[in-house]
Amino acid sequence: MTKADLILKNANQLLTLAGANDKPRIGTGMSDLGVIEVADIAIKDGQVLEVGKDIQMEADQIIDCTGKIIMPGFVDPHTHLIFAGSRENELGMKLKGMSYLQILAAGGGIQRSMGATREASRAQLITEAKKRLDRMLLFGTTTMEAKSGYGLDRDNELKILDVIKVLNEIHPIDLVPTFLGAHAIPPEFKDDPDGFIDLMISMLPELAEKKLAEFCDIFCERNVFTKAHSFKLLTEAKRNGLGLKIHADEIENLGGSDLAAELGAITAEHLAVTTDEQMKKMGDAGVIGVLLPGTPYALMEKHYPRARAMIDNGMALALATDLNPNCWTESMQFIISLACYNLKMTPEEAIVAATINAAHAINRAADIGSLEIGKKADLIVLDIPNYEHLPYHFGVNHVETVVKNGKILVYDSRRL
Repeated sequence: MTKADLILKNANQLLTLAGANDKPRIGTGMSDLGVIEVADIAIKDGQVLEVGKDIQMEADQIIDCTGKIIMPGFVDPHTHLIFAGSRENELGMKLKGMSYLQILAAGGGIQRSMGATREASRAQLITEAKKRLDRMLLFGTTTMEAKSGYGLDRDNELKILDVIKVLNEIHPIDLVPTFLGAHAIPPEFKDDPDGFIDLMISMLPELAEKKLAEFCDIFCERNVFTKAHSFKLLTEAKRNGLGLKIHADEIENLGGSDLAAELGAITAEHLAVTTDEQMKKMGDAGVIGVLLPGTPYALMEKHYPRARAMIDNGMALALATDLNPNCWTESMQFIISLACYNLKMTPEEAIVAATINAAHAINRAADIGSLEIGKKADLIVLDIPNYEHLPYHFGVNHVETVVKNGKILVYDSRRL
């Protein structure tokens, strides 16, 4: 008889999220969590061995999960993990009514983080990012995307991507690198945004050859990069074999979501002011909408993405923290709660968006995002009686245990 390395038994609910490995969940499919009541899961050699009721099997270790739920580890598909410094003074500016673009024009925002990040050494960036990763692990994130974008020149963007590579090697959380060199226009290119785009394009062959990035992203927004800039960079990124992502429709609608559909981007991200027609285009093109409810929360804006309309228009949705100096949260649990309260997503839809659909958003759904035989044993145990408590009881950490690649990394809410 096969012997498991680890069995977790008697969970009130086990959310498998099974059956969506080929395509992300859309429409009513976003309400299917694959729930098994009073269930067990067996793990061997880092993979899910068996899922179901009353598993009869020997194991090296057995954990009783009575009164708790088991679900896949959170997948965070949009973060700006690597940066130096902080911008807490901008809270006061927001309280005085200054907008994001006004703060940016005053020398704050991305430009301020760029200065601090350029000055920081690799060692400093690794140390600061590792603290964030440790906290994210405690809150249940097991895989995440990490964007560059606070270097805004060749050497510092390469420095950031190298730091992501190092962290992926030394930290348990799996990191998926995205090149976001076109995050803002640096001061030295203030009057020459076209020249800056050309510089970013010149980096693409090296990034692809050295496998420093899997995706290329750009911030398509007023006073940042136009739709034409975005088309030029993303077309070249695609030619170099990189997957496409785009920051679109966050503050003003410049047609970034149209471009995502036209170019076959894997994701369009933010989408706070997207039209129904654009939603339909993206749904038809298979573009996943990555929604970031923490961002309007941090910006004190009332305008949140229209998640219900997106679902009705056939879009697959994912959720992410947008971890960055302006939206500083490491908790996908908080994001799930915001999605329910401010985007009007159901708990089921929000959980799908934070697991299997988020895995699709970073091209990892074949391995993670659901608990199915043969997939990686990345899972979390939450000390709540059912999944509806996850968004309902907010502001606390429900995660008791984190299993990554079949190994227990967090137990009783403590990092081992």
